[in-house]
Amino acid sequence: MNFIKKINGFTVLIALLTFVIGWQLGMRNFQFKADNFRPEVTFKNETAKASQDIDFKLFWQVWDLVSSEYVDKKAIDPQKMFYGAVQGMVASLGDPYTVFLPPTEQKSIQEEINGSFEGVGIQLGYDKEKRLAVISPVQNTPADRAGIKPGDLILKIDGKEAINLSLPEAVNLIRGPKGTTVALEIYHDGDVKSKTIDLKRDTIVVESVKFEEKTSPKGKRVALIKLNRFGERTFTEWNKAVSDTLAFGPEAVILDLRNNPGGLLDGAVFIGSEFIKSGNIVLQENAKGEQVPYKVNREGKLLSLPMVVLINKGSASASEIVAGAIQDTKRGKLMGEVSFGKGTIQESQDLPEKTGIHITTAKWLTPNGRWIHQKGLTPDIEIALTEEQLKAETDDPAKDFQLEKALQEVDNL
Repeated sequence: MNFIKKINGFTVLIALLTFVIGWQLGMRNFQFKADNFRPEVTFKNETAKASQDIDFKLFWQVWDLVSSEYVDKKAIDPQKMFYGAVQGMVASLGDPYTVFLPPTEQKSIQEEINGSFEGVGIQLGYDKEKRLAVISPVQNTPADRAGIKPGDLILKIDGKEAINLSLPEAVNLIRGPKGTTVALEIYHDGDVKSKTIDLKRDTIVVESVKFEEKTSPKGKRVALIKLNRFGERTFTEWNKAVSDTLAFGPEAVILDLRNNPGGLLDGAVFIGSEFIKSGNIVLQENAKGEQVPYKVNREGKLLSLPMVVLINKGSASASEIVAGAIQDTKRGKLMGEVSFGKGTIQESQDLPEKTGIHITTAKWLTPNGRWIHQKGLTPDIEIALTEEQLKAETDDPAKDFQLEKALQEVDNL
């Protein structure tokens, strides 16, 4: 009994001492310093098919070495180092369309989706060799007026090599306040050497859809619907263009998808459903080879009008989905040039700290199962422009040789 009392007394004494020490530390505003604490943590990816153990000791070792030994202390920015580490991880996939977006780049992408930004009017992408290339210039912008064409390679931006730049990085360098200039070193296919073009930035407002009344050589009334992009305003502007078309009472329609760099998948399904009565617009295939069909999702208003679709090297992504569906279902004829060839789908997600990420999650196929990635769509009637014609169109924007051929083809439908 005395032994039990001694133990209880000892326990009470320990508890009392613990309370007193804790109270004293609290009164002295004691702080635990952990600035240099680097936990040796090994991460195991339980979802992977094979075990993947990653020891982060190397990461912290490099972080500390750079922080303590790099000669220019003013250049050390922990936030930029952190974002750079995340960007490097994503870039290791080797897919130029899968990118991590720091706050500045994320803001630029959101501005482009909204349809208004300050820059020179260039839609960017990558060619087959993953070189930074012009998908299309935006009509009536500094880039368009300077003669920049779809497929032109961008070698340098203000003297900085563009070969290893991600899309967001390139966009961030090219954009800037209205009135300032940016120098682009451009190489056009067929030229002997590259050339540097100085462009003055301007406010770029991208009109998604434009309707015009046209007449064919034999007098047919033709509705020309120019779809420039797929953005947040596309649905509203498209519905207005369709209403204008119906009010015009056309005998045929020309859908102009030239220099349309694409956009959201649901936008492509929406536009395709305007012309196709039933069936698939596009097939989405994931990494396991599983296919999900995206079918016509509404009753279109232009289901029976004879139609021609114009495409060129600047037609990419969602615009290729629409053109591919029309070609596969034989709903209309494709005319122009081989399209850009972007057959992958990116999922966009907002992340903390106003950052974001674009991840390639699937590839898309035409209704007949064609994957046109890096190959493009071949038009039913090819119209290759000569250098003389290209120059004539640059000198006189009213000239459009491919549209003239499309209007002639309408008379054969």
